[in-house]
Amino acid sequence: MKLVTYTDGAGGEERVGLLAENETKVVDLRAAAAEALTAEGAEPAAADEMAGVLFGDMVGLIAAGEPGKARAQDYADRALSGSSAAIVPLADVRLSVPLRPTRLRDCIAFEKHLQNFDSDLMERDTAASFYKLPTYYKGNPQTVFADGDEIRWPDYSKNWDYELELGVVIGKGGVDIPEDEAESHIYGLCCFNDWSGRDILKDEIAIGLGPNKSKDFATSIGPWLVTMDEVADLYDLKMEARINGETWSTGNTGDIYWKFSQIIARMSDSEPMISGEIFGSGTVPYGCGLEFGRYLGPGDEVELEITGLGVLRNTLTGNFEGTPQGRDATATA
Repeated sequence: MKLVTYTDGAGGEERVGLLAENETKVVDLRAAAAEALTAEGAEPAAADEMAGVLFGDMVGLIAAGEPGKARAQDYADRALSGSSAAIVPLADVRLSVPLRPTRLRDCIAFEKHLQNFDSDLMERDTAASFYKLPTYYKGNPQTVFADGDEIRWPDYSKNWDYELELGVVIGKGGVDIPEDEAESHIYGLCCFNDWSGRDILKDEIAIGLGPNKSKDFATSIGPWLVTMDEVADLYDLKMEARINGETWSTGNTGDIYWKFSQIIARMSDSEPMISGEIFGSGTVPYGCGLEFGRYLGPGDEVELEITGLGVLRNTLTGNFEGTPQGRDATATA
């Protein structure tokens, strides 16, 4: 199934929905469940309260696992079989981020991208440690943006870049998850754009502690969350990035060096992975402007598309040159 979080055109409260009818309609799952419970004899207020327990937000639905998915499909099917007020046109809603992740991480799992990054930005050879174990950094789950959101670039960076990645959402949590069970912990997938200020990133990596201000200002995910039952082959998803309609990057998840089973086993080694967290696959080879010597600017529209996962669109804004916004140009650190 394809799951969304959305608001109405007036910007009301966020609702959890299921896409239907060739991605033209959204079934409001809380409303659909409340309708069904009311039809079975529950008082309307009690029915809405009960429905809100399961469908109040996406992280709660994810935590409900397979039983939650089954109930979502059942309530959606009931709504779609009649004239339900729980069904709204997709064109009439505004998509939010599919989930408010409980934790956000991003990996470096594609060998060729890392080799290009090391050569083009860091002017060094790729470390032998890459081949020993999968690695990642921890991002900022408070600065996650949705499809259609405008990304305001921070004033401290002038080299603006996108990253074409696959987002992996964890369903069932666990500690010390074995590799042969790890991929069963994946709830679903989405497009994932790890926005990067390359000039700041170079300095941060050189220090040796890892990315922080070069990336923590924004990560885009969406447009929706696709559950794993709709994914035919996790290792054969075509990926594309377009800038103002021009294709800059193409790739495939099959090019990954570290498998998702290995990544999840590593992440959960001696510490818990939790339901509702998300991690990025890392950038596919030639999946960012850095690898072509091209950067973004104000007004650019960036689209990421992955087979079966939809198109994630964002437009950039901010100062490309000049005095930093909202700061005294004479101030000292």
